[in-house]
Amino acid sequence: MLNISQQQKLLQKLSPQQIQYLELLQLPVLALEQRIKTELEVNPLLEEGQELEMEQTEISQEQAETSTSESQDENSQDTTNNENDYSLEDFMNDDPGGYKTPYSVNEDFEELPQPSRVSLVEKLRQQFGMLDLSEQEDILAEEIIGNIDDDGYLRRELSGIVEDVNLTYEWDISSEHAEKILRQIQRLDPPGIGSRTLKECLLIQLEMLENESETVQLATTIIEKLYDEFTRKHYDDIIKALGITREQLKAALEIVHRLNPKPGEGTIEEFNNYITPDFLVQKIDDEFVVTLNDRSVPPLRINKNYRDIISRKKRNTTNSETRNFIRKKFEAAKWFINSIHQRRETMQKVMRAIIELQFDFFEHGEEHLRPMIYKDVAERIGMDISTISRVVNRKYVQTDYGVYELRYFFSESIETQDGDGISNKQVKRIIKELIEQEDPQKPLSDDKIAAMVRERGINIARRTVAKYREQMYIPVARLRKKL
Repeated sequence: MLNISQQQKLLQKLSPQQIQYLELLQLPVLALEQRIKTELEVNPLLEEGQELEMEQTEISQEQAETSTSESQDENSQDTTNNENDYSLEDFMNDDPGGYKTPYSVNEDFEELPQPSRVSLVEKLRQQFGMLDLSEQEDILAEEIIGNIDDDGYLRRELSGIVEDVNLTYEWDISSEHAEKILRQIQRLDPPGIGSRTLKECLLIQLEMLENESETVQLATTIIEKLYDEFTRKHYDDIIKALGITREQLKAALEIVHRLNPKPGEGTIEEFNNYITPDFLVQKIDDEFVVTLNDRSVPPLRINKNYRDIISRKKRNTTNSETRNFIRKKFEAAKWFINSIHQRRETMQKVMRAIIELQFDFFEHGEEHLRPMIYKDVAERIGMDISTISRVVNRKYVQTDYGVYELRYFFSESIETQDGDGISNKQVKRIIKELIEQEDPQKPLSDDKIAAMVRERGINIARRTVAKYREQMYIPVARLRKKL
């Protein structure tokens, strides 16, 4: 049976201005630059540049001259837009001015122009172009190279690439011929590029070694015939299967470990692997100074020519439809400038609160990081937790100890035996140090690591050690074993 009832609910609705502010708040500095460029393209009243003193004087004079007659004049012309119609003075009273980018006192923080570099794909094409190939082979090679990922592997099935080429050019390239072309690519520099599996990659690199010693041949046999035992580090099984000594196995594995499991890795250019910090924190005269890294963000202002169109001087020569359009754009421009101002103030408040709560870190380094959650910052500056989350998201800060993501400063607390709390990041650092110092022939189990951490006065369970170890991408003890 259906029942009909009434309910009263208190809902918080965000205005378009608040939504715009929240959207800008979560943008990192590079994304903000792009957002401003987009807004400049769609709003003719918004332009780059700082408000001149003369222009602001003219605005004040216009406000004084028209303050008594503006509302009456507008009511007589546009009676249908009373709810949303605003005079020029209504917008200018808040004085959005121009968003002026405050330049950092750190003049050394400038991005230097990056030199021209040849990509890995171009290097492969240059090498392949030196081979004596037919038109079909050259085009197929281009397709194969184009499907190699950043790690240097060919993840797509070779048969699919051949099928695409055959359909496009109405050719009939066989799979055997395509394998021949792929083998040639795999033996370019870096060797192993375009491999489909790690096993194939290692075998090609072993083949390309100029050293033909018995140790290299043994390493090739291990990878080719006992690859599963090698990946699982079942060394005793390998020794038994090949009838070799432990010393011979150790020498062969040393050669394998020198090979590159990701031949495409290391070709990441500096300009593709560069983090632009949103904040700069410097210690000046025993005080930490926060600077927003927005030197590349252009200053914004309202276009004077459009502003004059809706002023009293030109009101009689402009029709109401044009004035209404310009007013809407004026309103949007004013909101956008104010949102950027508000974004800047909020970000600085949050960053200063982080410094106050993590003062020991900024003073002494990573070992002094303390537990902290979003709520701690929110309560300190009187803002909502969601606002803190938006500020922290995808933002970075440059400190005396390096560049850190803001999320780094937030961590859970692990209780110590004396009742205090310690950051879980410090616990992870302790676990990592213990593993780095372990005997490679007898790696520490998670139980043993947990016991050693507890000896330092930190209450931790084995499952917590396992979770932190996995988060740091450290394998289990069995896979860390070395000869």
